[in-house]
Amino acid sequence: MSHARLSLARDAGLFAPGDGGDIVVMGAIDATDLRDLPREWVLRVSSLKTDHEAFDRAGLRVAVDAPGAAAQVLVALPRTKALARGLIAQAVGIAQGAVVVDGQKTDGVDSILKDCRKRGQVAEVIAKAHGKLFVLTGDAADFVDWALPDAPQQIEGGFVTLPGVFSADGIDPASRLLAQHLPKTLGKTVADLGAGWGYLARAVLERADVAELHLVENDHAALTCARQNVTDPRAQFHWADATRWRPEKALDAVVMNPPFHTGRAADPALGQAFVAAAAACLAPHGKLWLVANRHLPYEATVQAHFAQVDEIAGDNRFKLLAAQRPARHKGRHRVG
Repeated sequence: MSHARLSLARDAGLFAPGDGGDIVVMGAIDATDLRDLPREWVLRVSSLKTDHEAFDRAGLRVAVDAPGAAAQVLVALPRTKALARGLIAQAVGIAQGAVVVDGQKTDGVDSILKDCRKRGQVAEVIAKAHGKLFVLTGDAADFVDWALPDAPQQIEGGFVTLPGVFSADGIDPASRLLAQHLPKTLGKTVADLGAGWGYLARAVLERADVAELHLVENDHAALTCARQNVTDPRAQFHWADATRWRPEKALDAVVMNPPFHTGRAADPALGQAFVAAAAACLAPHGKLWLVANRHLPYEATVQAHFAQVDEIAGDNRFKLLAAQRPARHKGRHRVG
């Protein structure tokens, strides 16, 4: 989301929810992107991947589900086309006024704009900063075939997912690799940072020594799926930013397949922040089990936070690192 487009839209009077009305925001957006809108207007619907705690810190209201009606809706297009269409259909259905749609060209805004012209009335197109913002009005009935499914959809292995969550169409191969190489015992307390819809968590809970598993995920939709996929009473679910979450007591192990994209842009710093968080969560004897794309520069970060680092498996696409003796307990570094 470009601040420039939002500022231009605000100055053009495109955000006009009226006295006491709310602008409901849906989609791929950060709290800082809303700084050009009056805070008292904004109600953020956190059904998508987002650091909802950042919205709280910025003084913006956060809701899990969209309200039944809204004065106005802003849709910030996510990367997934089916999800983008579904959000627009939902927005048209609840908006009492116009819907404002914003997106980058790399996220398919031109295609969405073209499709919206066929179904509704489009006005006030603002093109700037490699993206477009436009105003949409229309009847909900004209967008009904874009609607998101009422319930999660089943994929291989009996798991359920929703459009827009990571690896919605099937088991992620990197996660599958990590699951295949986890040790027979992990310890009593474990966390899956960035747990997604719960594939790795199920693998962890196959270990009889695990007494408590924390699934930490900031995508509420993914966590909703995880609650259905992981019904073991040892599982605890946390809707939180994994880079900031900390357990009440230090853990025996952390497993993770950390994300490395911010929008469409690769951002290795995100995965590196996951590594630092893992070290902060672990007891002195604790271990980290990490899978990542082969090209990502994680070794130096893992070495900075752990005394011993070994590559225990991998192929030309992925590498699996095991690390132990975290943070202040580290000694001489070693990469196997």
